Amino acid sequence: MKKILAVGALTFALAASTVAGGTAYAVLHAGDAEQAVTVTEAAVLRQGSRGGEVKEVQRRLKQWGYYSGAVDGIFGSATKKAVVAFQKKNGLTADGIVGKATYKALGMNDSYNALSGTTKPSAGYTSSDLYLMAKAIYAEGRGESYTGQVAIGAVIMNRVKSPSFPNSISGVIYQKGAFTAVTDGQINLEPNQTAYNAARDAMNGWDPTYGCLYYYNPAVATSAWIFNRKTVTVIGKHVFAI
Repeated sequence: MKKILAVGALTFALAASTVAGGTAYAVLHAGDAEQAVTVTEAAVLRQGSRGGEVKEVQRRLKQWGYYSGAVDGIFGSATKKAVVAFQKKNGLTADGIVGKATYKALGMNDSYNALSGTTKPSAGYTSSDLYLMAKAIYAEGRGESYTGQVAIGAVIMNRVKSPSFPNSISGVIYQKGAFTAVTDGQINLEPNQTAYNAARDAMNGWDPTYGCLYYYNPAVATSAWIFNRKTVTVIGKHVFAI
C-alpha cells in the first residue's frame, strides 16, 4: 500500500542529522540490537563524533561566539577548539570532550540527565530523537494549539510503532516520499520550547489522535488518496486519520 501523506504546503521539519554515530547517542528501542549500548557510554562527545547532539553543541557555541564553523553535526578540530575555549571560560577541564559537566554548562539538560543516570531521554529515546521531533512539530504545527502540536508528534510515534513504517523516529521522518519538508527548507527552522515540550509529551505516550498514522490540512491537501483515509479526529486545521 502506498504510504504517502499529502499535505500540500504543510511540511514536516527534521534535524539535519540522523541518529548519532561514533560515540554519540545510539537508538534504544526495546528489542533493538543496539540496546546493549548504554546511554552513558554513548552520550559523551569527542572529536570524531557525529549527529544531532554534536549539532546542538555547535549551535550553542556558535550563538555564544565560541564557534564560527558550519553547524553540521560533525565534531572536527574546529568544534574541539570551540569546546576547549568554552570549557576554559567556564572553569571546566579543558579537554575538548563534551561530558556531564560541559553539557550542564551548555544547558543541554537532557544530555546531562542521561549521563547522570537520573532520567532517560523521553521514554528511552535519545536527545537527538527529541531534537528531530521538536523540529518537526515546530515547522508543521507552530500555529496550532499545544494539543495540536502534540498530535503531530503522536503521528510520528504511531508510525514508529507500526510494522508498516520504519521503526525509528529518524527513519519515519526521513522515509522517502513521506514528508515534503525534507526538501522544502523548513527543516532548517529551530524549534522553540513549546515544541520541545510537545515532542517530549508525544514521546512519553500522549496521543490526542487515538492511534492515527496520517494527518492533513484539507484546505491545501491535493491527494485524493489521503481524503479516502478514515477520519478519527480534527484538531485545529488538521484532520487526523488511519
